[in-house]
Amino acid sequence: MQYTTLGSTGMDVSRICLGGASFGTSPVREWVLDEEESREIIEHAIDLGINFIDTSNIYSYGESERIIGDVLTEYNRDEFVITSKVFRPLEEETPNSGGLSRKAIEQELDASLERLGIDTIDLYEIHRWDDQTPIEVTLNALDDSVRRGKVRYLGACSTRAYQLANALHTSDKLGLEPFRVMQNHYNLAYREEEREMLPLCDEEDIAVTPWSPLARGFLARPARSLDSTKRGSVDSLLYNRPYREGGGEEINQRVQELAQEKGVSMAQLSLAWLFHKEWVDAPILGTTSVEHLDDAVEALSISLTRSDLEYLEEPYQPVRESGLE
Repeated sequence: MQYTTLGSTGMDVSRICLGGASFGTSPVREWVLDEEESREIIEHAIDLGINFIDTSNIYSYGESERIIGDVLTEYNRDEFVITSKVFRPLEEETPNSGGLSRKAIEQELDASLERLGIDTIDLYEIHRWDDQTPIEVTLNALDDSVRRGKVRYLGACSTRAYQLANALHTSDKLGLEPFRVMQNHYNLAYREEEREMLPLCDEEDIAVTPWSPLARGFLARPARSLDSTKRGSVDSLLYNRPYREGGGEEINQRVQELAQEKGVSMAQLSLAWLFHKEWVDAPILGTTSVEHLDDAVEALSISLTRSDLEYLEEPYQPVRESGLE
């Protein structure tokens, strides 16, 4: 395993972050693992040296947090960097179960801490931007969480660049804890973040931890075989994302060709591309297989030349905005 310092936090994290969206039983996502299967994945990730784990209060309605917390009771908690998030409503019909008001943040943070079985979350992120709540209200509530020792660092997930800039300016003006990590939608088939968000993060020393590094499987297998897996056959978001647009089909083909040439899998090559991007700290990898975890770690040692990178990137064309919903 390789490690890196996470932006300006000073925390050392594995170059692979284990995503928790596939942990816990959920009636709306058939591909989510049960508790026993989830435990196997988490324990294997730890064995591989992964110390960075991402979850959210909304993943399987809190079950992901609970399962992760239960597994980590068997280890030294101080060895891990745990991320959770807030914004998505757990129950649509329940007022204040979502959003970024002070009430929502405080009650959901306490619930996440209880499920995780810990006193402090290392990195707490807003899961999306809340147009209904002034950013000053959100940042003050989050800053209080840091000052009370319930959270160590703050981050944001999939905002627009001007929104992140606004939040950074506001926190600086008010003397509040700033966002130090951006968890955004970024992969070889979706590179719109390169226009504004990634340069902003680079300038402000904000860590980048992309979600969907394999484009929900689009970069892990030939496009014609996307529905051959359990998740691929039921994941509607896979087909709603613009991965096939803007040269996506050609990118998929080139990933196949170069992976075959190098004797690696498409998933490994796609991850290697991310590992070669200087502004990426640690992609968030959600997986339902220990073998896929092993493959991801091996991808850290894959070397891509400048011509390899140019060959993979050349077909890309601008696509519609995606991932902010």
